[in-house]
Amino acid sequence: MIDSTQLFYFVIASAALTILPGPDIIFVTIQSISQGKWAGISTALGLCTGLIVHTSATALGISAIIYNSALAFTIVKYLGALYLLYLAVTALSDKSTLVFEPVAKSDNKALYKKGIFMNLLNPKVSLFFLAFLPQFVNTNSGNVSIQMLILGLFFMLQAILIFSVVAVFSSFFGQKLLNSQKFGKYINITKAGIFGVIGIQLALSNK
Repeated sequence: MIDSTQLFYFVIASAALTILPGPDIIFVTIQSISQGKWAGISTALGLCTGLIVHTSATALGISAIIYNSALAFTIVKYLGALYLLYLAVTALSDKSTLVFEPVAKSDNKALYKKGIFMNLLNPKVSLFFLAFLPQFVNTNSGNVSIQMLILGLFFMLQAILIFSVVAVFSSFFGQKLLNSQKFGKYINITKAGIFGVIGIQLALSNK
């Protein structure tokens, strides 16, 4: 199926791309800082669950259909932007995060779902997979769709690992910052600003 050397280079490239600053890693970081490592890990698991859908869409050719349909792309793009702006407004209206309080277990499900929605409503993730995965597919090594699914699985696993490490470190530093009233009171404003900027950037972006 997939050559081991080719797979190794794919994982290295995937890890490098995952570490680069982007909406997902920023999302995990700010959730971990404000609510603890399990909040960040739950968010990361949600984001990575969304990757299953994007990988499957790429393997089945659905991503190509969305990319070639201006209407479909625009609808998904604006839904994603609206969701991010909703998160920004929610963060601004939350007055509770003034000191470090790890998120309750019951809220982890909500953060997991939030991660899924954020990932699915970003059409650029589908377009990224549409451009990235085929570069590591060998048409002479078996079913192309299966190769893409395997590559998507490895991408998801390395992303979970990296996001989890980011969550742990962000939580550690977040605990120190949030125990200080000087920094704690600005966390929600910072979260709202980040979500707002990413949402507006998504809404104004082209393919």
